Amino acid sequence: MEKIVSSFLVVILALILLSIFLTASIQVPTSVKIVEKTRKIVLTNFSFPKVSLKIPAVDNKGNGVVTTLKVEAKPGEGRTLVNIDQLLFWIDTQHSIRLAKRVAENVTGIDLSHVDLVYAIETNASIIEGPSAGAAITVATIAAIENRTINESVMMTGTINHDGTIGPVGGIVAKAKAAKDVGAKLFLVPEGQAVQTYYEPEQHCEKFGFITYCTTEYKPKKIDVGKEVGIEVKEVSTIQEALKYFLLQ
Repeated sequence: MEKIVSSFLVVILALILLSIFLTASIQVPTSVKIVEKTRKIVLTNFSFPKVSLKIPAVDNKGNGVVTTLKVEAKPGEGRTLVNIDQLLFWIDTQHSIRLAKRVAENVTGIDLSHVDLVYAIETNASIIEGPSAGAAITVATIAAIENRTINESVMMTGTINHDGTIGPVGGIVAKAKAAKDVGAKLFLVPEGQAVQTYYEPEQHCEKFGFITYCTTEYKPKKIDVGKEVGIEVKEVSTIQEALKYFLLQ
């Protein structure tokens, strides 16, 4: 009887050991986390990439003006610093700058956690519409962190969206004229805005006896911005398309 019990215990022990061995041998699948590699830029105290870009805008009277945007990349803690001269700094302008930085990171794959970006905007206009400069701010940011040279004969207008697409803006004709006045040869606009529609007033009068009754009607007119202003105009739908015209090899 004791031999039978002893043999039974040996079998049980063998089964337990076999179970432990099989459990250790089987690899249970786990979820795989894919981490995109990001580029890192090395900045020294003697090599701060700095770019300057002219941006067309519209002041509070509807006149076209040109602002100068400067972006400098320097070693730091991932901060966004802004220096404004004679500008009513709207919340939407702040948002455009933050969004431009985020899009620049996504487009270039450069890690900016140890890079401070310094933005300086100078203008004689008292009020500038913030969102319409978003795409241009993004171009300048990318040029700064990649240490690229900007083609000074190109200017643009357009908002920037989180996915890098360029959104519509107003004041296209006024901005195109301002760009031409400072020597720009090519003006980039959002997709679908190279031709503008405006409404031209027409007065119609009818005479009823001794009374003349006049009404004003508005007729839609289309303007080809390039022909109207005398500057080459191209439509761009993404920031990548704009970079092809701005960044020199």
